[in-house]
Amino acid sequence: MAPPAPSVQEATIHSNYGEKYADVNWDELGFSLTPTDYMFEMKCFQGEEFSQGNLIPYGKIELSPAAAILNYGQGLFEGLKAYRREDGHIVLFRPEQNAMRMKMGAERMCMPSPSVEQFIDAVKQTVLANKRWVPPPGKGSLYIRPLLMGSGSILGVAPAPEYTFLVYTSPVGNYYKGIGTPINLIVEDKLHRATPGGAGGVKTIANYSPVLQALTQAKSKGFSDVLFLDAKTGQNIEEVSACNIFIVKDKIISTPATLGTILPGVTRKSIIDIALDFGFQVEERVIPVEELMDADEVFCTGTAVVVNPVGSVTYQGIRVEYKTGVEAVSQKLCAMLTGIQTGRIEDNMGWTVEID
Repeated sequence: MAPPAPSVQEATIHSNYGEKYADVNWDELGFSLTPTDYMFEMKCFQGEEFSQGNLIPYGKIELSPAAAILNYGQGLFEGLKAYRREDGHIVLFRPEQNAMRMKMGAERMCMPSPSVEQFIDAVKQTVLANKRWVPPPGKGSLYIRPLLMGSGSILGVAPAPEYTFLVYTSPVGNYYKGIGTPINLIVEDKLHRATPGGAGGVKTIANYSPVLQALTQAKSKGFSDVLFLDAKTGQNIEEVSACNIFIVKDKIISTPATLGTILPGVTRKSIIDIALDFGFQVEERVIPVEELMDADEVFCTGTAVVVNPVGSVTYQGIRVEYKTGVEAVSQKLCAMLTGIQTGRIEDNMGWTVEID
């Protein structure tokens, strides 16, 4: 029988005055699920606002076979991280951006959404309740997964009558093997991730399973990931399976514009701001695949991957290699971003939120 759900205060006390760290081999931490102690749950009915939620023990949830998320994919998720700094304090990175993106996605998917304040409060409570799972400084981060879903039963195609907002966490290391290790991409020119007028610009759960066939095929051939082209012309780069992409040519940094088929990544937005602050020229525009193949550098950004250099891209059998290493632009941008996130560099941007 599951233990009774703790109050917020009880969960926080357990976290603060129990063992400092969970029993985890932090040096071997990868990007996979490690269940933690608690998750957050909040519900509402269609046409109403979300009521006050609460922390419950991490575990299975009950859904009707007719739940809208199971039958029609009415669901959204977010991803953000908590970091333990050298001084012991735990911080979040730009959580309001994730909250606002979920609200935008919820509108597109005909779903009610928690307010920005409710979203951030739920994230804070969940992290504090799972404080012992936040890795030591330099050993990783606590990945936070807010999930909004149509949990109510529905047979016809229509918005669900009930919605559930969940937040759970997992300690994670690097998304790709080896921090800063260059990845090798293959350009997918037959399958598409998103189409104009669709939901490619919001973080709906339905955007991710369509990439699995191309991703599985790419990995079977030794590639790290897949880069998709636009569905309309098949000539312009858009997005990697789970991250945004940038190219560097003659010190000009370019990234595909978010015109409805590309997710407006929080890390993407942050890297653009950092690059501008460094004095780089940054362009958000349509980028033909030929420009990708002629670039000096290529790198990816995302909550999971942070900033990861691309060592090579293969397109229609042609492989091109790019500059990587300590002198690369991506390395400079990554150092600044991670420095702010972990407290090694002063946060003059006001991006971090201390929660303990």
